[in-house]
Amino acid sequence: MVAPLSSLPDFDPRLVPVLGVDAHLPAVPAAAQTPEALRARFAHPPRWEPEVLLEKKFMNREPAHASVLLAIMLREQPTVLLTERTAHLSTHSGQVAFPGGRADPGDATPAATALREAQEEIGLDRKFVEVLGTLPIYTTGSAFIVTPVVALVQAEHVVTANPHEVADVFEVPLNFLMDPANHHRHAVEWAGARREWLSMPYVDAKTERFIWGATAGMLRNFYRFLLD
Repeated sequence: MVAPLSSLPDFDPRLVPVLGVDAHLPAVPAAAQTPEALRARFAHPPRWEPEVLLEKKFMNREPAHASVLLAIMLREQPTVLLTERTAHLSTHSGQVAFPGGRADPGDATPAATALREAQEEIGLDRKFVEVLGTLPIYTTGSAFIVTPVVALVQAEHVVTANPHEVADVFEVPLNFLMDPANHHRHAVEWAGARREWLSMPYVDAKTERFIWGATAGMLRNFYRFLLD
């Protein structure tokens, strides 16, 4: 088994050079990011192609189904809720991620998995959540087969992080994430293969939130879904 890049003690994705920034691509218009527009988009989805679906495998283990919640907070300017995983977790520790995790046998749907995990991780009460739909499955290099579940969340809800799994909870403006001028491209030669990924660094109150890897890949697919 080859260890993932993120688990190497001397690997910091922030230090990998930026090969390019996608500022030449159009941003998703603000009118397409309103709750009404998002509901309409999922009710009548366009014909579109996701950009990132499969990472290069770096773990030899049985695949596991999982779901994450791409939660859009209904503020004056919509935001996306993200977490920083605690350092002791066995996979993707310390990384920025969506709430979510492995499917349980009792979960009826991928949305049920995402909502259950979000409740366990950040105390998200389901009565504040309106599920809009799902994005295409994203398979990580760590053998997780992930269904991103997109939902609107009422702004009055207050989250409470589970300290065992979540070190921090924060929000990033949706319009920042849906603007490719903030999408950076990286690559590194490692374990005999070229590894490529996107990052979307965001500075919040002088704290850099380094969004990269699978989370950035799923956000990039969401960008494509809203733009096409």
